[in-house]
Amino acid sequence: MENDSKTYFAHSSAVIDAGCIIGKETKIWHFSHIMPDCKIGNHCNIGQNVVVSPKVVLGNNVKVQNNVSIYTGVICEDDVFLGPSMVFTNVINPRSAIKRNKEFKTTLVKKGASIGANATIVCGNTIGEYAFVGAGAVITKDVKPYALVVGNPAKQIGWVSAYGHRLDFDKEGKAVCIESGQKYLNINGLVVSKE
Repeated sequence: MENDSKTYFAHSSAVIDAGCIIGKETKIWHFSHIMPDCKIGNHCNIGQNVVVSPKVVLGNNVKVQNNVSIYTGVICEDDVFLGPSMVFTNVINPRSAIKRNKEFKTTLVKKGASIGANATIVCGNTIGEYAFVGAGAVITKDVKPYALVVGNPAKQIGWVSAYGHRLDFDKEGKAVCIESGQKYLNINGLVVSKE
């Protein structure tokens, strides 16, 4: 990652504070605020009216849609998708009159995961690789890799491929993505990609 203004694009209305590292070919759009000491990877797209709080880490090719606030304690690995107006938190029991800056919880969004529009991610949880959080879901516990979760509180209703298609497992625990042809195994409730 580099912080050379010639290697990324920032709209003139965007605010980028000191100490940020922003990768090559990343785009930061209208009225977004990148706060101090953030690390944003290469080829990211930060939509309009996005706030990236201090010390947030975004990997490469992260897509952040409009009106998302990414609070301190959030780490998104490569290829993560954050849908419009989805919400992160970073304190379990916030109170206006009580400072809890030292109680921020870490939320980890693993490689390739997608979080739908208006979903809420309660802090301290991990969203597994290629998991798919449906629009409006409220995450209150960890989400398994390749899991499809919906509702409030979110419940798992199935599995998805790395391409985001539902996986239908046979009696032997095998499934194939309809788009990529990639094969998957379900081993005791844990889905893995079969290379």
